[in-house]
Amino acid sequence: MVVTDDSSPSSFVQYGIDDKPPLPTALLLGAQHYLTMVGANIAVPLILAGALGMPADVVPRFVGTFFVVSGIATLMQTTFGNRYPIVQGAPFSMLAPALAVIGVATAADQSGIAWQSALLQLQGAIIVAAVVEVFVGYFGLLGRLRKFISPVVIAPTIALIGLSLFNAPQVASATNNWWLLGLTLALIVLFSQYLDTAHPAFKLFPVLLGVIVSYVVAAGLSVAGVIAPGAAGYVNLQTVVEAPALMTIYPLQWGFAGGAGTTTVALPVVGSVAFGIPQFTTSFIIGMLAGVAASMVESFGDYHAVARLSGVGAPSERRINHGIGMEGVMNVFSAVMGGSGSTSYSENIGAIGLTGVASRYVVQVGAVVMLVMGFVGYFGQLIATIPDPIVGGLYVAMFGQIVAVGLSNLKYVDLDSSRNVFIVGVAMFAGLAVPAYMGNVESAAAFREGMRQVALVGPVLGTQLVADTVFVIGSTGMAVGGLIAFFFDNTISGTRAERGLEEWEDTVEDDGDFESALDRFRGDESATAD
Repeated sequence: MVVTDDSSPSSFVQYGIDDKPPLPTALLLGAQHYLTMVGANIAVPLILAGALGMPADVVPRFVGTFFVVSGIATLMQTTFGNRYPIVQGAPFSMLAPALAVIGVATAADQSGIAWQSALLQLQGAIIVAAVVEVFVGYFGLLGRLRKFISPVVIAPTIALIGLSLFNAPQVASATNNWWLLGLTLALIVLFSQYLDTAHPAFKLFPVLLGVIVSYVVAAGLSVAGVIAPGAAGYVNLQTVVEAPALMTIYPLQWGFAGGAGTTTVALPVVGSVAFGIPQFTTSFIIGMLAGVAASMVESFGDYHAVARLSGVGAPSERRINHGIGMEGVMNVFSAVMGGSGSTSYSENIGAIGLTGVASRYVVQVGAVVMLVMGFVGYFGQLIATIPDPIVGGLYVAMFGQIVAVGLSNLKYVDLDSSRNVFIVGVAMFAGLAVPAYMGNVESAAAFREGMRQVALVGPVLGTQLVADTVFVIGSTGMAVGGLIAFFFDNTISGTRAERGLEEWEDTVEDDGDFESALDRFRGDESATAD
């Protein structure tokens, strides 16, 4: 990537944040943005469905709910939130506490519909934790940290976002289909790096073309029997045919199985509709707060990454606050719809790096498509058949871009300073090592029990509030690395020039450069009055 000037759009960017490509082009580009995150947005509901013991015929509806939520959350964030071209989707940072909630709730419910009871508990925990996020955002608590953050902190934080999936099963599984992963990666590289000047389509659609070609190859080999059922890379097209055509998705929808916490209401026209009422348990809420905290730290890094790749200045305090506040609102919405939260996705930020398409309009068009397709059973099942090796190829191409973008922030920093080299090195090493340690711990409950055994302070460290917070944040590499870099950068002596603050702050947008939805509404009113 070539950045000509941090205060002006990058020469790399094909479509800037405010650009609007023709609608047919925007549809394809929007689909490409969403295609980059389908692996994660499907993985989360499938992991949760397995932990819940959800009936097989309910799973497509559960997956569809995540796409509906993703579409609406993306539209809200790009229109009323930070207005960056970032796709919103199901957060991995909230997965650990969600699984902890499910484990306890299902064990306590012996009614035979434990999955539904656990899901209602999960909804309640997310709602309360998300309300806290709304206050943190709109009261400016996170944005106020902006003045204490330098490129020495931002560089390892963003780089660790990219490194977070280097050992994902789609990439590092011993049974992976490396030929298919390699084909996907090779095609993306071919289109985006070698043939980018041969035809505009190769430059704009490298991910879409790479995935489609790889999928067709995998499906053909599966039909021909070359790739056996159950093997990595197998495409089961029969499941697409058997999927429901349309799915009913509505707020508080998980009440149709009956049982505690559910009610049926007679509505005009549609008749009786079952609703599941979210349940609120203090211990579950406390655990979910840790997931929300990790999500906010991750989003903070995402905002800086997308700004840099889009060729615009680093986000202002005001933009950060509006972004976090809107993520909180959409987390509440996701829980009400029956999902597991919503956050900014790093995947499509990597797509901007590959394609140069940073258009907000493109992401909004893609969000509308995903919103509609979420109700179509065939679509959800078709996306679910994309083999893991193809998703792994996407991860290698896109997350490698994010690592490089993070490290590029070091150009403002004095790298001859041993102080800076120490902070960046320790932060990145710890950001990889601590989550690896947490991954070797059996569960959040096992970690909590281990904390209780610590001499003297065990009774405090072993409480759910402390132990679960440490476990969830410790499982998030960029949160670990970012917090360590933040602590050292603000406690180890160093000049502003040495830390890169003087040059970097010249690239930060002024608060007045960001227009909120209310600002734009007032501006339209003034223009009308004039």
